[in-house]
Amino acid sequence: MAMGVTRARSSAGGAILARVAGPDATAVRARIHRAPGPRWFAAGSPIQRVHGDASMFVGGLRALLLQSLHPLAMAGVAAHSGYRGDPWGRLQRTSTFIATTTFATVDDAQHAVDVVRAVHERVRGRAPDGRPYAASDPELLRWVHVAETQSFLVAHQTYGARPLDAAGCDEYVAQAGDVGQRLGVVAVPRTRAALDQAIRDYRGELTMTPQARDAAHFLLLEPPLPYAVRPFYAGLAAAARASLPAWARAEMPDVRLVPPRLARSSGGLVTRAIRWALPAP
Repeated sequence: MAMGVTRARSSAGGAILARVAGPDATAVRARIHRAPGPRWFAAGSPIQRVHGDASMFVGGLRALLLQSLHPLAMAGVAAHSGYRGDPWGRLQRTSTFIATTTFATVDDAQHAVDVVRAVHERVRGRAPDGRPYAASDPELLRWVHVAETQSFLVAHQTYGARPLDAAGCDEYVAQAGDVGQRLGVVAVPRTRAALDQAIRDYRGELTMTPQARDAAHFLLLEPPLPYAVRPFYAGLAAAARASLPAWARAEMPDVRLVPPRLARSSGGLVTRAIRWALPAP
């Protein structure tokens, strides 16, 4: 019986890792966590606690939904990210970047930042409303950063195995800001209060454009997954949607299979299942 449970756990964990980190997930994970050398962040620091927890699955979805409400940011994603044609590739690149900057050696972390900055320099165009955008624009970078940071923290405080205290939340925001600054973000928030205020400051620029509505439909209603695992994904998606501010989720569709009143409990159930399945680094 125990052997069967171990095999099931290993199989589930391997499948999850392959989805979020690619076919070479085990080797990539070993290099990130085991390579000798100094790191940007100490073991057990708030950023490592947050980014190493299964609650990131909820936080990542929440970040994508929230970020999509900025018309210029969404225009860049729609035109350049390939989120529909290659959603798993985009997820794998993003998750590897976060893991590398959080856990890998200083040299590897800086290289990851340099690669992303080079990509940002090439991402530019015009939104459907005619306004130009550039991924390297400090204000757009700041929006992406604050939306992501708040989403990861909200998800961790709701579904994390060990939620942070108030001082830990502030330290997490400051540590995430260190990475943001290296990416070119200006005026990074350094406390949770400042982070939440930064989100409110963008409120007048945010709207549900047709591109954002299409992204929400894709993320919440038609994930590129086999039907057998869609109920599990629905639990994460419903939790991500429910954790958004009321104004952000107002025009987003409800998730099939999970009534809004069950979003939090289903998110907790699926997050605990992922935490059980994934092996420790």
